[in-house]
Amino acid sequence: MDYKDYYQILGVNRNATDKDIKRAYRKLARQYHPDVNPGNKQAEERFKEINEAYEVLSDPNKRAKYDQLGADWQRWQQMGGNASDFDWSQWMSGAGGGNVRYTTVEDLGDLFGGGSVFSEFFRSIFGDMGGSHRSGGSPFGDQYTRTRSVRGRDYEQEVEITLEEAYHGTTRTLSDGASLNATVRIPPGVKTGSRVRIAGQGEAGVGGARGDLYLRIKVRDHPRFERKGDDLYITLPVDMYTALLGGNVSVSTLSGPVTLKIQPGTQNGQTIRLRGKGMPVLRRQGEYGDLYAKVDVRLPTNLSNRQRELLEEMAKLDRTRS
Repeated sequence: MDYKDYYQILGVNRNATDKDIKRAYRKLARQYHPDVNPGNKQAEERFKEINEAYEVLSDPNKRAKYDQLGADWQRWQQMGGNASDFDWSQWMSGAGGGNVRYTTVEDLGDLFGGGSVFSEFFRSIFGDMGGSHRSGGSPFGDQYTRTRSVRGRDYEQEVEITLEEAYHGTTRTLSDGASLNATVRIPPGVKTGSRVRIAGQGEAGVGGARGDLYLRIKVRDHPRFERKGDDLYITLPVDMYTALLGGNVSVSTLSGPVTLKIQPGTQNGQTIRLRGKGMPVLRRQGEYGDLYAKVDVRLPTNLSNRQRELLEEMAKLDRTRS
């Protein structure tokens, strides 16, 4: 009978914690499960080994006995003993060793067409201790040993969109040339960090549902608008004469240009609020943030002689009045 190194099978060291063992088992069981590898005999045998190793190392009583056996086995090898001459009798579970009756764990036998899923080594050493730790539960909630169903993992993919697309809403067509072929609607009002869920387009499940695909939105910076939450900020150039005398200016918004009335004497740097001209509020139809226009008064350049005379006269009048 051959000795089985369960730690090596799970790829963990002998000081591995229960958490380490469970994590290793989950990863390997997903990889080699028969539902993922139909008709692959090598994967089937590997899956049996993985379950057997987990059956032992996840149970404190079995692990303690196995560690004692392992220490004895290592000493025998270090002394130059022949593996075929090792005395297994002291480690066998009950008289007769391999003839001990053994009941397989849940329906794993059905998964492989009936019969025991454990090796001669396991049955000889542990006998009817098999499956005794299941009261503690499989790391999959017995999904591999009872329902054999594990939901696939969710995937996440970053998608860049423009501010205009975030305002109006947009779509993206996703395809991997195989199972994924979907047109996804990205709703108005999304922000950088927003996630759009596409059900059933994640990792394939193991006997269970597929995971989901999440699009993580990144909204590109805009050359004119700055976004803060649902509000937008813009710099509004206004000529000196309109700022002094008042008048109308055109303001660009994401829904189209609007006319804004400038009051006489508007100061440079003054901020004017345009209600409802900001971004749509995500999932609240008809609600919008505001647009804040910061006035940037532009002074005339290349004055004519007459313009300069008039400005000098204005300055004298202003000084006389003060």
